[in-house]
Amino acid sequence: MKKFFAMLIAAIMILSAFAALAENGTLKLCTNVAFPPYEFYGEGDEPTGIDIEIAKAICAKLGYDLEIVDIEFAQCIPGVQSGKYDFSAAGMTVTEERKEMVQFTDTYATGIQVVIVPEACEFESIDDFVEANGTVKIGAQMATTGDLYTTWDYEDEGKGTVDRYATGAAAVQALLAGKVDCVVIDNEPAKNFVAQNEGLKILESAYAVEDYAMAFPKDSAIYADFNAALAELIADGTVQGIIDQFIPAE
Repeated sequence: MKKFFAMLIAAIMILSAFAALAENGTLKLCTNVAFPPYEFYGEGDEPTGIDIEIAKAICAKLGYDLEIVDIEFAQCIPGVQSGKYDFSAAGMTVTEERKEMVQFTDTYATGIQVVIVPEACEFESIDDFVEANGTVKIGAQMATTGDLYTTWDYEDEGKGTVDRYATGAAAVQALLAGKVDCVVIDNEPAKNFVAQNEGLKILESAYAVEDYAMAFPKDSAIYADFNAALAELIADGTVQGIIDQFIPAE
């Protein structure tokens, strides 16, 4: 009987939360608006980008308004876990570690992690730095997969160190200042950073390939409807149209 009442109370709490959300009519999205073309400030200093526009399209389909909160990337998953935010869309890679903390939507984009180096660099991979110098200093945005992967591959293996920055732009500035040997970051932001800063290039070989999705609390009452709407927008070409808008075919 106690178990029954506990389950009943939990169900009521979830339904109450959903009812309050529906009445309010607004979903709160947390992201880090410093990761073009997935999220950045556009005209009128309004957040835009692939993640933002897909989230807007889903909310419009479901009848919700969208509130966008710009925070540090490292705080996105904790913020979603705590229920402070309804979901996060932040160029976020699906990993087994993150799946233990949040539930992910269907994948809607593929990301490629690449390595940015000075234009004069003759090395072809991060391993070349290690072979030539015995170590490597890597720059990455804190808590991103660039940070995680290089930590596992180089820092944990005693091959180098990872300097972590609040934004990808800060990591790139550290590279320009000679504070790190290279920066590992998603390919699309990398192309933006290289275009905006002379003296940099992207190594030809990819560092990693990964899937992007949006993150929800595991007990989210809106997850199923949101993910179903995302699937419909993928199927009807809306999502690909948004991606093509920000990443034109070369």
